[in-house]
Amino acid sequence: MNLKQLVSRRTINSLSRLNNGRILSQIASSQRSVFCVHSPVSPPRREPYVGKNASFHDSKRPCFSFTFSRSIHALQEANVSVSEDDDGAMNEYLSRFVWIMRGKLNQAYPDSDKQTVDGMLLIIVENVVAEMEKGGLQSKLSGDASLPSQDFSEDLWQTVWEVSNKVLEDMEKERKKEKMKGFMQDEEVKEMCRFAAEVGIRGDMLRELRFKWAQEKMEQREFYRSLELLREEALKEEKEDEKDSDNAEAIGEDIAVGEGKPKVVSLPKRRGKFKYKIYGLDLSDPKWAEVADKIHEYEEITWPQEPKPVSGKSKLVTEKILAMKVEDDPSPCLAEWEELMQPNRVDWTALLDRLKEQNPHKYLKVAEHLLDVESFQANVRDYSKLIDAYAKDISLEDAERILKKMYANGIPPDTTTATILVHMYCKAGKLDQAEEAFKSLKNQGFRPDMKVYNSMIMAHANAGKPTKGESLMREMDTRDMKPSEEIYMALLRSFAQTADVAGASRITTTMQFAGFQPSLESCTLLVEAYGQAGDPDMARNNLDYIIKLGHKPDDRCIASMITAYMKKNLLDKALNLLLHLEKDGFEPGVHTYAVLVDWFGRLQLIDEAEQILDKIALQGEAPPFKVHISLCDMYSRAGMEKKALQTLGAIEAKKEQLGSGDFERVVNGLIAGGFVREAQRVHVLMEAQGFVPSDSLKVALMASEAFGRKRPGMR
Repeated sequence: MNLKQLVSRRTINSLSRLNNGRILSQIASSQRSVFCVHSPVSPPRREPYVGKNASFHDSKRPCFSFTFSRSIHALQEANVSVSEDDDGAMNEYLSRFVWIMRGKLNQAYPDSDKQTVDGMLLIIVENVVAEMEKGGLQSKLSGDASLPSQDFSEDLWQTVWEVSNKVLEDMEKERKKEKMKGFMQDEEVKEMCRFAAEVGIRGDMLRELRFKWAQEKMEQREFYRSLELLREEALKEEKEDEKDSDNAEAIGEDIAVGEGKPKVVSLPKRRGKFKYKIYGLDLSDPKWAEVADKIHEYEEITWPQEPKPVSGKSKLVTEKILAMKVEDDPSPCLAEWEELMQPNRVDWTALLDRLKEQNPHKYLKVAEHLLDVESFQANVRDYSKLIDAYAKDISLEDAERILKKMYANGIPPDTTTATILVHMYCKAGKLDQAEEAFKSLKNQGFRPDMKVYNSMIMAHANAGKPTKGESLMREMDTRDMKPSEEIYMALLRSFAQTADVAGASRITTTMQFAGFQPSLESCTLLVEAYGQAGDPDMARNNLDYIIKLGHKPDDRCIASMITAYMKKNLLDKALNLLLHLEKDGFEPGVHTYAVLVDWFGRLQLIDEAEQILDKIALQGEAPPFKVHISLCDMYSRAGMEKKALQTLGAIEAKKEQLGSGDFERVVNGLIAGGFVREAQRVHVLMEAQGFVPSDSLKVALMASEAFGRKRPGMR
């Protein structure tokens, strides 16, 4: 008998339906029951070829090998009207079934030879297919006690259906496995894997994630497919209901005609649309379709896009852009690249990243050029990046040019840009612009952080306005921000330089409450503050306090103390202090000698001042810049033209370091010495530096011009 003819398409469908009746449904669940055989397979009962007590070795039964070979030959050459897929499934089913049954028969009959086992297999297959074609196995699988056929024992039928279930389960697993291979190569799954690889996921974890995403994709596809099947079934049922309703209406009309009374026998039809509610939300509302469209649009914006591949002529232009020199104009190359690539923002960003890595000196110029390119779609972050880069390179003019372009394009600075501007202007010493940026930052509702406050306080301290910096420090304290010791010392130093004793005292007291103990530096600054204010008694008290704390006063501290004595012209006390300190091992340094030179210069003790200069030279250090101011004033007033002009040239070479008081002292000294022309030149330099002359200086200049004070004789 031809096995392929016996096991037809209807037969295998019947087998699947019977097995599905036992294991519920293969579509609804992928889990199947696998039964284990606990008893040996019973020998087959009476079958068509043998008698009741015949065995597999009976000579009356036809030879198995010839029949099986003929069946295989017929199976290969038969032309049937089934498709190739059905043939493949049939061959796989039979192959798996025969393989498993052979193992069970060998286990049950270990003494039987191969020919006997092959005969058993042929008989089992013939009887199973015969029962399937007759449809007599439904009662067996539905739980009926009667056997489909009396040819096999109950244990043998049980084993047959367990093997059949296992075969179908294995085939289903193989089908899902092949299906999973297709979903593993799905574009969305590969896109997610590429993104995971970009963020650093590798190895086993990446493979697990890819399998998980493919499985979710397959389950999603099967879910929507099941919905489609349900919809088709619902449509089919509606058509059947309409057909039944039409038949019922026709029957009702016939009855009404026969009885003469109208009767309604059909059910009312449903009107309107179904409403789908989930957790109280009416998802049938059209607005949810708009929400889905908006979500899709936002996903397109936020989801990272891949840049276009660069090849051909575009690649050559790209290499040309990357190899440009600093002085080259990038506009022609960028225009050509834009014409070839038709880029969007992602492509421009990829080009900038490559340029930043390979040619960082040209990066800023190209990035600035792209701000005016429409396809680049420049935003406020692009401007802030450029401003920050120029600020770090201390290119204030370039940063301000980007800021002006930002305003011209109608893009207001955000909090990030305002913070960058605060740091930039504070670092450059432009206090007015820094305050304007700080005010803009607060107007936008941004709460300045510790770095912004530190920059503003340091800018005010360096500009000689420590009072404003102190108010910002108090504001920090109210916002639970603890100022650092560096901030306290900067304010204390600024108060000391401006001779604000009250402010310096407040800062030292606040430092102690904040947990910072007095140090040599803080006490030295207090001595300096009292020295600049001309209070030698308080300066001496703080000096004694330094010694009491166990610190050894340094040269700068003693210089501040000598300055306090100089303000009151207490030369004897200053000399006594120096003699006392020399007994304790103190040696005056450059700062102390510089104060003595200034003091002797004011007293016109030229020889003594020059002796002090020799001592500074012996220490191998250059004299401080303030010494040149003292010498210029001393030599000018003494009428020593050559030395006065020599020191004046040194001062003009470093005019940026002069303050308003220094300019006025030099000009007054030149006027007093009769150097009117030089005084007027220094006055012009003073105004060029942005300092406003005092009224007394203006009067002195006008008097020198009016009376024409002559220069004294050369000495």
